[in-house]
Amino acid sequence: MGRARLSALLALLTLTGFITTLDNTVINVALPTVQRELGLTVGDLEWVASSYVLSFGALLLPGGRLTDLFGRRSVLAAGIVVFTAASGAAALADSGGTLIAARTVQGVGAALVIPASLAVVALDLPARRRSMAVGLWTAALAVALALGPVVGGFVTQQWSWGWVFALNVPLGLLALPLVRAVPARSGGPARGGLDLPGVLLSVLSLYLLTYGLVRGGEHGFGSRPVALCLGASAVTAAVFLVVQTRTARPLVELRLLRDRFLAGGVLAQVLWGIGVNGVFFFTALYLQRILGFSPTRAGLAFLPLAGALLLCTPLAEWAARLLGAHVSIALGLGTVALGLLYVSGTGAHAGFWDLQPGLLLIGAGSALTTPLTVRALAEVPEARTGMATGLVSAAREVSGVFGVVLVGVVLTRRERAELRSGTDPHGAFLAGYDLGLRLAACCVLLGALVTLVALHRRGRHRRVVPRGPVRGRRRPGPRGTAGADSGAPVGHAVSK
Repeated sequence: MGRARLSALLALLTLTGFITTLDNTVINVALPTVQRELGLTVGDLEWVASSYVLSFGALLLPGGRLTDLFGRRSVLAAGIVVFTAASGAAALADSGGTLIAARTVQGVGAALVIPASLAVVALDLPARRRSMAVGLWTAALAVALALGPVVGGFVTQQWSWGWVFALNVPLGLLALPLVRAVPARSGGPARGGLDLPGVLLSVLSLYLLTYGLVRGGEHGFGSRPVALCLGASAVTAAVFLVVQTRTARPLVELRLLRDRFLAGGVLAQVLWGIGVNGVFFFTALYLQRILGFSPTRAGLAFLPLAGALLLCTPLAEWAARLLGAHVSIALGLGTVALGLLYVSGTGAHAGFWDLQPGLLLIGAGSALTTPLTVRALAEVPEARTGMATGLVSAAREVSGVFGVVLVGVVLTRRERAELRSGTDPHGAFLAGYDLGLRLAACCVLLGALVTLVALHRRGRHRRVVPRGPVRGRRRPGPRGTAGADSGAPVGHAVSK
């Protein structure tokens, strides 16, 4: 692959990861201004904040399958066009209904972009560059999460809230020509059609789950609407699984989960997402409510974390080669857990720099986990790569919501118990915050154990290829993919 094409692909992955993640958090600081200028109710405002993540999370599985059917280049281009157009519509919205609809369509575009982007990493980049690409992509996500409150607050204060969305338009237009760097041969090798019953069931189940988690975190899981949502999501998911075992063209081939690399990688990523998303969301509250940081300064506090992730990503390849990817990834997860424990003990009188050792540990540890996605996809047939990346993406997105909810429930219950015992509000919040982050650290440590067991290569073995009416072309052997038979860390070319 030429250097120009490689640079274009890396720029494309970084841009798409940045804009789709930034839109998740950039609106939060602008919400009071949006409510005032559009005359929205609190309920309308909740839909403005959550409509993007709801459609995004619910449509990731269909987005992955469409990538298999129509090809990475086509789906990626379509997703960027949809996301960019919807961003322009959101910037010009003059009513709550228009803004909510535009945010929902933004989520549709992002659900096409992310699985196709990960499929490009798995299939169109040289093996030795995949960990670098995932590292850049992950760093873009971290920077977007950190900059979201900063950008949202600055833009709203200096210009207007519409510019929060308008900024996506030039970035989308910049990304669109880069799609040409995706090889033309990336037309979908999979045959057949889209499993429409599976699409409807998966979208409904993930939508209900995401909605129930978001609302449960805000209003309590004992409320009847939240309980009904979560129960209906479980029933719909069960029906979806039954349908997937009986259809000739499933949206997700459940046989894929027999691959311990994919199943273990998904589980480890979920556990990592629970911890990291908890730290971003609740540490932002801690910085502002307890330490008195402004929204801008709170956002800036996370930039060293993103810088550590970016600078330490090259070490991930070296560590995987030296220790084996399963050990290096587990070491990274352990480092993240240590950082979470450090941050949880900083107390009520910490300053900006007091937090940085813990946040830097989280960033550096996350950098060591960057081979995780590539390792999880190492044994997936090419014709099912989009399906697998959709599964990985959906797991990551739901884990983010679940992490915020899980840590939030623990925080709230401990906070209420402290208030009942006479603790002042700041001390009560801090006690709940500390306990929530320790729980997040335990989840990340569990992810490290999963990684050590599931991603360890145990010698040469036959790869499991899911049976079905369509068989994808087997990807190049160990020389191109660092597959299971190679015994080499993911992300590195090997020679026989």
